Amino acid sequence: MMFDPINDDPIINKTTQHRLEPQLWVERHADFLYSYACVRLNDDEQCRDLVQDTFLAALQKVESFRGDASERTWLTAILKYKVIDVYRKRSGAFAAKDEYGTAADETEFFDPDNHHWKREHWPALFGVEDKDPLHHKEFMNILQQCLQRLPPLWMSVFRLKHLDDEGTEMICQQMKISSANFWVIIHRAKVNLRACLQKNWI
Repeated sequence: MMFDPINDDPIINKTTQHRLEPQLWVERHADFLYSYACVRLNDDEQCRDLVQDTFLAALQKVESFRGDASERTWLTAILKYKVIDVYRKRSGAFAAKDEYGTAADETEFFDPDNHHWKREHWPALFGVEDKDPLHHKEFMNILQQCLQRLPPLWMSVFRLKHLDDEGTEMICQQMKISSANFWVIIHRAKVNLRACLQKNWI
């Protein structure tokens, strides 16, 4: 179903028979999309702008909606790529070069085969396992602050990998980095986040 902006009436997509109701997008989805963007960008004004841009882009692409996903999922997918565009712009000045690698005298925290912590270097528990909502909120605030301290490229790659659960190939393609650069960046981001969290939380 599509929206006729002249008559303010929904239009039926005869192929899918699924409903798109743009006249209700703000009411139904604006808060969700705003929260989605803010978790990833931490910039209220920019997040509001991206939600508006998402609605405008969706109206322009309404003919491409096939009904395979829900209206919200479709809008979120559009917003996701707008967030990635912001990541690219923020990290554009930070090329993935050798200085992103491990320093020669830095302790090697990770198993090179699976990229997980070595047992002897496992981080201490962060104390968010008790399911206390207030405790969890406080921890997430500290985590956001630590993420903001990362270089823009590191933060972007880390968020895509561990917040959005995107695949390595997709991240490398979108952020224009090699697979080797990707793992170096993930490594360095984890080391820095570990140090920041253990200093500011534990």
